Amino acid sequence: MDDLKNVEVPTFFICPISLELMKDPVTLPTGITYDRDSIEKWLYTKKNNTCPVTKQVLLDQDLTPNHTLRRLIQSWFTLNPLSGVERLPTPRLPISKSEILKLLKDLKHPNLRMKCLKRLKVIVLENETNKRSMEAVGAVDYLAYVLNDHNNTTSSSLAGEDSDVEGFELVTPVDEAISILFHMQMSQTGLQGLFIKTGDFVETLTRVMQRAGNYETRTYTVMLLKLMFEATESMHVTPLKPEFFKELVRILTDVISQKATKATLKLLINVCLSGRNRIRAAEAAAVPALIDILLDSTDKRISEMVLLALDQLCQCAEGRSELLKHGAGLAGVSKKIFRVSPVASERAVRIVHSVAKFSGNGGVVAEMLQIGAVGKLCLVLQVDCGSRMKERAMEILKMHARVWNNSSCIPRTLISSYPS
Repeated sequence: MDDLKNVEVPTFFICPISLELMKDPVTLPTGITYDRDSIEKWLYTKKNNTCPVTKQVLLDQDLTPNHTLRRLIQSWFTLNPLSGVERLPTPRLPISKSEILKLLKDLKHPNLRMKCLKRLKVIVLENETNKRSMEAVGAVDYLAYVLNDHNNTTSSSLAGEDSDVEGFELVTPVDEAISILFHMQMSQTGLQGLFIKTGDFVETLTRVMQRAGNYETRTYTVMLLKLMFEATESMHVTPLKPEFFKELVRILTDVISQKATKATLKLLINVCLSGRNRIRAAEAAAVPALIDILLDSTDKRISEMVLLALDQLCQCAEGRSELLKHGAGLAGVSKKIFRVSPVASERAVRIVHSVAKFSGNGGVVAEMLQIGAVGKLCLVLQVDCGSRMKERAMEILKMHARVWNNSSCIPRTLISSYPS
């Protein structure tokens, strides 16, 4: 294509986005033609909903192949010997919606299910247009049917005729259905619809995590759940079942992968905006699992998310109790002050503040001094950090100044304010 720099290319052969010769021209409902790769990235990867040229909002994002223009471009190539290119590669056309729908309907037949799922997986991984087409024809409902159908069967029948072996792992229809759902990269509306159209889909995915035989399926499931709750924001932060939190904790303790850990932490943070969910997460042993990650992790973002999750859980008595039961709980949190990032430091101080204010009995206060948490709080007052962080540190120090008055790290002004 470098030879084309020396050739005058007709302007209507040029894609308005890439400003390069179009190889696979497609036309939007606005009548403007673009190269398929460029407009798919604009619409699906960058999540835009307008025509780049006209700025019109696209209620219909169907891409119609412009065969006439493609033939003109091909003829131009043939007649132009200076280009050094004899033919454009024939584009692989996206599969039609009717073909996708036929495969989805065949999922209802157990003897065809695995074959159809494998074909659908190839389709969804092929290009962005296929992803949108699958969502448009209601693939989610059919795939949810597969998940529920297999959730309602016995564990022994999952290894039956409709399963397959790849490498050394048994791959079931559930594994394939979850992979397809994740790779569909559904729109925000589609993700929101998972809560409405498919019944209790969170419970369905919880059962998938409980029964999944491989790490990849558990990873895709928790990442799909994360996307669902992010799309709905606070719409569906309702009390979730204890089993849901037990599975999240199991993923954290199994250390499946960094992707799975980050997705699980983000999901835990989102759902624990609800007070009842905080209690259930604490009862599912989320706090010790988080502390263990905090002690072992060297990843800045993971440490920040762990502290954010612990901050939320320590807003309930059950969470604070679990933190204090862990031998390295309070020490591990206070040690992160000024060691990770400003965000991590602020969250660590918030956790110490919650513990000192609501669970600060004699033993806890003594432990805070022994593990160096009091010295860290004094350091907060001396360095350049957020005003709210300084206020919390000052409040903790004043709160227990009588107990700590013999400590060399306590400022004299605090001791004089609260004489013994």
